[in-house]
Amino acid sequence: ATAIAATSAFAGSANKDIVDTAVSAGTFETLVAAVSAADLVDTLKSEGPFTVFAPTDEAFAALPEGTVATLLLPENKDQLVAVLTYHVVPGKVMSTDLTDDMMAKTVQGSEIMIDLDDGVKINEASVVTADIETSNGVIHVIDAVILPPQS
Repeated sequence: ATAIAATSAFAGSANKDIVDTAVSAGTFETLVAAVSAADLVDTLKSEGPFTVFAPTDEAFAALPEGTVATLLLPENKDQLVAVLTYHVVPGKVMSTDLTDDMMAKTVQGSEIMIDLDDGVKINEASVVTADIETSNGVIHVIDAVILPPQS
């Protein structure tokens, strides 16, 4: 039932950009608030294309207590931008474009690992809904927030 609900939540998403698609889905309120706090709304509404690995509200809730609130503080904007842009890959990458153990460079600058051995994993996060096409890219829903490597 979850897959059906998720699919219907994204009906008509190809006519909306990434941000509007995420807002209308209703399961990305934390992500949308973070994108807004990081001043990335205009970027993710631009032409793109972009591939976004979008953590659900549950994924953000699973972070250690206080993590999201700390990231949303104005003084932590650079860190928030780094976390969010680590979830974005330039171009439109559909699930059929993925190969096992491939690396993809993120907008943040570090690479993510794609593992196809047990479903589709992005680093340690599982893709729960793939290939949600938007007017400026594609969203793949993931069940965990992925964090860039510490430099």
